[in-house]
Amino acid sequence: MSTTYTIDTATSRANPAPAPRKRLTVPAIRTRKGGEPLVMLTAYTVRTAQLLDPHCDMLLVGDSLGQVIYGLPSTVPVTLEMMAAHGAAVVRGSLQALVVIDMPFGSYEASPEKAFESAAWLLKQTGAAAVKLEGGEAMAATVRFLSERGIPVMGHIGLTPQAVNVLGGYGARGRSAAEAEKIAADARTIAAAGAFAIVAEGVMEPIAVAITREVACPVIGIGASAECDGQVLVAEDMLGMFERVPRFVKRYDDLGGRISDAAARYAAEVRTRAFPGAEQVYVPKG
Repeated sequence: MSTTYTIDTATSRANPAPAPRKRLTVPAIRTRKGGEPLVMLTAYTVRTAQLLDPHCDMLLVGDSLGQVIYGLPSTVPVTLEMMAAHGAAVVRGSLQALVVIDMPFGSYEASPEKAFESAAWLLKQTGAAAVKLEGGEAMAATVRFLSERGIPVMGHIGLTPQAVNVLGGYGARGRSAAEAEKIAADARTIAAAGAFAIVAEGVMEPIAVAITREVACPVIGIGASAECDGQVLVAEDMLGMFERVPRFVKRYDDLGGRISDAAARYAAEVRTRAFPGAEQVYVPKG
C-alpha cells in the first residue's frame, strides 16, 4: 500500500501546497513511451523538491549527492544511510512527481538477494516509488529479481559513474563499434528484464536514438539525444550552482553567482551597520 506524504506547515519554513495531489505512478510513466517527453531532475532536500515538483514528472534522489552535497570526489563513497536521509526529505517535499532513489555503490552488486534487501530497506525508509541501479547485462538478473518482487527498477547504462574506476573517467561512451553494440545490448537486456525506464548517460547520439526506438520502456537521456523519451539533469548543474559542469549541461540560471552577490551585499551591510535596519529590529511600543 502506498503512502501519501504531506508536510506539517507548523514545522516547515516553506509553504507547501495546501493539499496532496495524486502522484504519478510507474505504470503512468511507462505509458509515456513515445509521447510527451518526461521531465526529470535531481533533488536532495525538502525545499528543492517543493520547488521542482510542480514542473517534473520524476524526481531523482541521485547518488550525485555525494559530490553536490557532501563534496566527495565521486559517488563511490555514498552510503545507503545517506540515500535514505535525502530520499525521505524529497518524498516529504514533493506531492506529484514519482520519486526514484539511487542504490549506492556496493549495495546491490553482490547478488539479487542483497539488492532486494537494500532496495526494500530504502523504499521503506523513504516512501520512494522506485530504485535506480547502474549496469547492463550483468545486472539483468537483479533487475528481474527486484521487478518480480514488487520493486520497480530504473536502469542506467552508458556512462555509469559508480564504475568510474573501471571506466577510467567520465568521457562519452560508444565511440567504437564494439562499445556501441555493448551499450545497445545492455539496453535491450535491462528492458527485457523488466526495467520500467532506462537512463542513457553520456552516449553517442546515434546510439541513444537507436536504443530509444528499439526498447519498449522510456529512455531518459542525459548527454544523449533530444529524441529520447525524456531528459534528466542534476538540478544544481542546470541552475548554475557550479563553475564547472559536463558539456551536456545547459545552464538555465546563474544561481551560484546570484547567491554570491547576495552574500556580498549582506556582508557589506553588516560591516557598515546598515543591517539590521529599523524594519528588522524589535523596539518597545509606547
